[in-house]
This record gives sequence, structure tokens and C-alpha cells, in this order.
Amino acid sequence: MIHCVLHEEKDSVAVVVVEGITAGQDMTALILDDDRTIQIKAGAAIPIGHKVAVKAMAVGDTVIKYGTDIGKVVESIKVGDHAHVHNIKTKRW
Repeated sequence: MIHCVLHEEKDSVAVVVVEGITAGQDMTALILDDDRTIQIKAGAAIPIGHKVAVKAMAVGDTVIKYGTDIGKVVESIKVGDHAHVHNIKTKRW
């Protein structure tokens, strides 16, 4: 079962595509450009449509989703963490 998707290997987050992801759950992430999967463990409950980190990121790092810069890390993020407004902010302001 595919739990989350990302477009490119360089993406730092994937989007959860199923309901009910819980902390500690093993997830299969599909990399669309390569048509291959990777395994990650959810560090927290993550709602459908939200992002999960597929790479560890430090404060100030750029977050890549679908091959595009979507913001900067404001609180360190571990692989499997919920990546959302509490740890990522836009670079626009």
C-alpha cells in the first residue's frame, strides 16, 4: 500500500494520501519520477493531505515539495515528522 507520494528523489517532503497515519507506523512512499518506493516510519500522527519529512532538515534548510521550494525550516525536522506550519514557514515574508 502507498501511504504518501513525492515527485522527485530530491524532494524533502511527501504528501500523505491515506487516512489514519499514526505515530510509529511504517509507511511506503512512492517516488513518482522513478516509479520506486522508499520506507519511512511516521514520527507522529499525520492527517491525509499533510506533509511528512522524507529527509532530516535543520533550521534554515529549504523545503522541497514536488521539485519546488515551498519554504524554510524554522524548527528542526526528523525523517517521519509531520511537516507543517509549526516547523515550516514561507520565504515570502
